[in-house]
Amino acid sequence: MTTVREIRLKSRPSGLPTHDNFELASVDLPPPAAGEVQVRNLWMTVDPYMRGRMNDVKSYAPPFQLGKALDGGAIGEVTASNDPALKTGDLVQSGFGWREGFNAAAGAVQKLDPRGLPVQAFLGAAGMPGLTAYVGLLKIAALKDGDVVFVSGAAGAVGSMVCQIAKAKGHTVIGSAGGAEKAAFLKEIGVDHVIDYKAEKDLNAALAAAAPDGIDVYFDNVGGSHLEAALNNARLFARFAICGMISIYNATKPEPGPSNLAQLIGRNIRMEGFIVSHHFGMMPQYIADLSNWVAEGKVTWKETVFDGIEKAPDAFIGLFKGENLGKMLVKLG
Repeated sequence: MTTVREIRLKSRPSGLPTHDNFELASVDLPPPAAGEVQVRNLWMTVDPYMRGRMNDVKSYAPPFQLGKALDGGAIGEVTASNDPALKTGDLVQSGFGWREGFNAAAGAVQKLDPRGLPVQAFLGAAGMPGLTAYVGLLKIAALKDGDVVFVSGAAGAVGSMVCQIAKAKGHTVIGSAGGAEKAAFLKEIGVDHVIDYKAEKDLNAALAAAAPDGIDVYFDNVGGSHLEAALNNARLFARFAICGMISIYNATKPEPGPSNLAQLIGRNIRMEGFIVSHHFGMMPQYIADLSNWVAEGKVTWKETVFDGIEKAPDAFIGLFKGENLGKMLVKLG
């Protein structure tokens, strides 16, 4: 019998989650049954979309259950196997995060070949966040030659990849992030015009100054005033990929939409929301392109790491306080 710890949802948050919404519990794992493996997690991810799953509402992903372990992306190592498809020592990717270990059917985990990359990259740049950037920019926003690209949340796991993919393809990129450290990172990765929204009194004016002729693509991770500024500064036939709106995830009452939505009409803007899980078929092409960009020195990434399962709530709450530079991760092994 192996004892592991896990983080459970103790109560549903109202507004920004607090530590009182989580609890740390221990569970005993028996040897894996026939067709099962036992996995020791090495890394887990926390992502903004998990906030919506803490509400008891119907959405594109089922809500987390009270008193049960949360879940999310994780990378682990098989420590015991009762299925010929996997052996002890194999690295696997799963949706069984927020816990130090677990038993699961062998078919519920995916064998991982790191291909020379750090294993945790498959929770970030080489995983769901990276694919989100790729899909949103190239498929949803239909990036084309000469486009000027504006990215909100540009120093985050998704936003920083959007910026670098656009730069790798030769585009002018404007990135918005909060704070001097994040602004410096954006300059480091080649963003042409950096907006520190925390230092700007007028985001609309700052974007107009950075893009005097307007923007063609807006990749939205934030919503709110960033979406308003993008609408005001869009060129004719601009395309908006709506990936996330973290500015309202912890709202305790309905938030009013942008007051300037009528710009969609006069400027012929196409605005489309998307969920990356509907586009997983693009992952092989993305990994092939990413490998080339990394080899050419065109793409890099940052990680903010918390150590230990007990720190997972801190990491998650930190997302909404802007404490992450790049991908927010929890190291478990």
